[in-house]
Amino acid sequence: MPYYEHVFLMRQDLAPAQVDAIIENHKKIIEDAGGKVGKVENWGLRTLAYKIRKNRKAHYVLMNLDCPADAVKELERNERLSDDVIRFMTVRVDELEEGPSAMMRSREERGRGRGGRGGAPRHGSRTDDKKEG
Repeated sequence: MPYYEHVFLMRQDLAPAQVDAIIENHKKIIEDAGGKVGKVENWGLRTLAYKIRKNRKAHYVLMNLDCPADAVKELERNERLSDDVIRFMTVRVDELEEGPSAMMRSREERGRGRGGRGGAPRHGSRTDDKKEG
């Protein structure tokens, strides 16, 4: 069966429990059609570049799918009918990513922190050039 990466955006006013319920519903659609859902990443509530259906933010979710094309068609049909899903995109890929996606890796790197500001001044900065006297 072909592999797919499916990203969808949900309205900003949904509660986390509603987001989880929609994700479970999507999994059920794929599994009922004979497919498998690999990794599911909930990227959380993120700001959109522009308004989509009067939403400035959206809940982002990535799903890795191993399913027939008919299952993807059914999933997309349900998303078109749903008022909660505001945008989606499905891409066929050669193989599924095993580890965290690029979005999750960048989030982890930001979470580690790079230290606070106000550390030692760099050599050659303006404060080094000033002479007392």
